[in-house]
Amino acid sequence: MVGASVVGGALSSRAQRKAANTAANAQIEASEMGVEEQRRQFDAVQKLLKPYADAGLSGLTGQQDLLGINGNTAQQAAINNINNSSEMQTYLQQGENAILQNASATGGIRGGNTQAALAQFRPHLLNQLINQRYQNLAGMTALGQNAAAGTGNAGMQTASNISNLYQQSGAAQAGAALAKGQASADMWNGVSQAIGQVSGMKMMGLF
Repeated sequence: MVGASVVGGALSSRAQRKAANTAANAQIEASEMGVEEQRRQFDAVQKLLKPYADAGLSGLTGQQDLLGINGNTAQQAAINNINNSSEMQTYLQQGENAILQNASATGGIRGGNTQAALAQFRPHLLNQLINQRYQNLAGMTALGQNAAAGTGNAGMQTASNISNLYQQSGAAQAGAALAKGQASADMWNGVSQAIGQVSGMKMMGLF
């Protein structure tokens, strides 16, 4: 009867350890799947926002070129790009035609005022278009800044979620270790009790 108790305790302990392993492995597997999903979602968000972040970087570079931050050569190239653009040529032609038509209507087409207006119109137009280009680039920069912030926030949230999942996995492993330790302790406690019973029976002369 004592032997049966010892065997039963050992089998029970083994079953408890196996159950603890099974539960821990299931939790660990679920945590790993959660980590992979979190990473997949972050990669998807990063890919979605990348075009906006790239556009923002281009916008910032364009602003820096116009301000001369990237050097005189880059600044002059940016201004020349605006000066030679189809937008500039269209507005220039329309403006000069309007000045000439107005002068023709008033009979002053060859007057000094008309020539001065024509001479001043192009620089004023170029300055206006430079300012407008800068504002347009600022919009792109802000767009990229928001995209970068969105990517950063997604990254921090992903890191937090992954950390929590790994903590759950660690807790599952620790719980399994404790459960297995308790099962072993219970088994050896049962063995000790059985040995004590046998010793007591011998002392009583029962066998």
